[in-house]
Parts: sequence; structure tokens; C-alpha cells
Amino acid sequence: MNKNQSFILSLTLSCFILSCNAPDPEPEPYASGVVVLNSGNFTDNNGTLSFIQNRGLSASMDIFKAVNTRPLTGGVQDYTEIDGKGVILVDNSTAGLDKVEIVEINTFKSLGTLAAPDIENPRHVVQVGPNKAYISCWGATGDFNNFYPNPGYIAVVDMASRKVIKKITVTKGAEYMVVSGSEVIVGNEGGEKALAVVDVNTDELKSKFDLGINSRPIGLDAAGQLWVYSNKEMIQMNAQTKAIGSRLKINSPNDRYVGVITFGKDRQNLFFTHFYYDAADGYKQKGEVYSFSTRAGVISLASPFSKRFFSGLGIDPTNGTVYAGVTPSYKQAGYVLRYDPSTTRIIDSVKVEIAPSGFYFK
Repeated sequence: MNKNQSFILSLTLSCFILSCNAPDPEPEPYASGVVVLNSGNFTDNNGTLSFIQNRGLSASMDIFKAVNTRPLTGGVQDYTEIDGKGVILVDNSTAGLDKVEIVEINTFKSLGTLAAPDIENPRHVVQVGPNKAYISCWGATGDFNNFYPNPGYIAVVDMASRKVIKKITVTKGAEYMVVSGSEVIVGNEGGEKALAVVDVNTDELKSKFDLGINSRPIGLDAAGQLWVYSNKEMIQMNAQTKAIGSRLKINSPNDRYVGVITFGKDRQNLFFTHFYYDAADGYKQKGEVYSFSTRAGVISLASPFSKRFFSGLGIDPTNGTVYAGVTPSYKQAGYVLRYDPSTTRIIDSVKVEIAPSGFYFK
């Protein structure tokens, strides 16, 4: 055996020994399934994340605490995943304790925390670049006489460093956001008519346009048209020019409200909850779910998709299954009903935690 052969044999044996002693890869229990956002009872600050692995019949409970041995300590407001990292928005009932938890997406191990004063009343998160997130925030709130004393802002987060690198001042009560090309359309809950338009390349407020009080951008449909909800109207508009194409009125009594709104699987129809507070039954929320085509000329309330009120709605992008969150009370575990979108029949149910209000499919 020459020197070269001896070296190769020695290297091969060393690699074999190292591979034998190498630790097993870390399990990834949350790689495939559905993340359920349980908002919890706001004053109890007990929001959690449940996980329905592989869309099965049972859920793992409070997965953040199970991995990190500490609770989220607040209401879960939103969740998304960006370049291998999960972003959890946590709204605490005590001023100064709001935060954003950044985690590994397949294990939910904590990677870092963004806290006040960078994050105050976080509402919604979207990805706007390869490693950049926008988080809408109300900012510090006031009292009942002036709940929004300050304008809202967008926290620009560099996901690589896990830091807030800028705040973009927008409208009061900054809420839902929709990404449209190089723009983000920002809605509000602060009583204003203006929606803000932010340029994602410069991270600057580009413009504002009036549509209606507390306008809520929903998303882009299959044809690339922007949908916005405002004052019992579903409004379709050109995403670039902001020219209004149609206004579909929801004709219902004044004591009825529109809650969750989401697109169907192919973004050719919209689902929304329609509810009221029943004074004869302890002011419990009751109502229905409706669906309408994005090509419809009117919205009919004659035939609901479901004659029940739900605290959350989500559409599985793989098969269109409707996920509906049920909250019996804010002091007990809730559950998720799954509906066949074509027959409107219930497929099954899964027990989760308090107040299931949102879903992230992976």
C-alpha cells in the first residue's frame, strides 16, 4: 500500500467513525400540518398555538410552551413564516408587554423576541422581501375617550438580525395589510377613511387614498383585483390604479356585523362571518357564514354556507377544506370544524384551545 492509498483509507475510516458518532438529526414535529392560532381570553393573556399534524384528527397543544418551557403570555394575534422562521404576534393586556416571538418553523424553538417600545399592539404580519417582514402596530393606546391617541406604524423587521430596523408612520389603528407588487396596502381600525400605501423598496409611505371608514384590505383575487371591506360593502378595485370596479352591498340590519373574511382555494370566491350579539342569551355572538363569487353582481344572504357563527375561518390551500374555529366560551377549550366546500357538510372536528381564531397551513 502506497502513501496515497494509506491516506485515503485513514480518511475513509475517520469519516466512518465520525458518522457513526454523529448525533441523530433533530426531530421536526411541526413540519407538515396546520397551525391553529388560539387568541385566548384577552385579560388572561393565555393565547396559544395548537398544531394539527398532517391534518389529522388530534392536535398538539400549546406547542410554543412545550418546546420553550414558557408561555407566550398574551393573546395570539397573527402568525406567518418567512425564510425558515416563524413570526408570532403576541398582544398582552398590560401596556408595554406586547411582543413578537421569532421561532424555528419546524420545531418552534425560540430564536429571538421583539418587544416594546419597538412593538406595541401588533396586529398583522406579511412578508415583503426575501428576509423582511412588515408588522402593523397600533402603537400605545389611550382610554375610551381617545383610544387611538397616536398614529399607527409599520415595524420593518430584518429577519436575519431579528431586529426592527425602521418604523413607518401610517394611519391610526393600523391593521390588515395586503402585498401588491412593490406596494403594501394598509387598513385601519382607527375611524379614518384613508388606506395607506407603503413602498416596500424604500420602506416609505407612498400615498393614501380614501375609501370608507375602517377600510379592511382583504387580498388579491384570481384576476389580480384588490378586495377591500368597508361599512358593509365588499369593494373590488384595480390594485395598481386604485380605481373602483364594483361595490357589493351586504344588506343586513344595523346590529349585524362582518367578522372574518377569507378567500377560497382558487381565490375566485370569498367567505365571511356575519354575526350579532344576542341580548336574550347573555349577548353571545351568533350568526352565519356566507360565500360569494368574485364575479358576482350582488351578495345574497338567502343561503348561508353554514348557519353557525365561528371565531375563525381558514381555507386549506391544498384541497379547499374550510376550517372553522368554535369558541364555546373564553374560559374553555375550543375546537375546529372542517367542512367540505362543495357539499357544505361537516367532515370532522378537532379539539384545540381557547378561542381558535386563525389558521396557517403548511
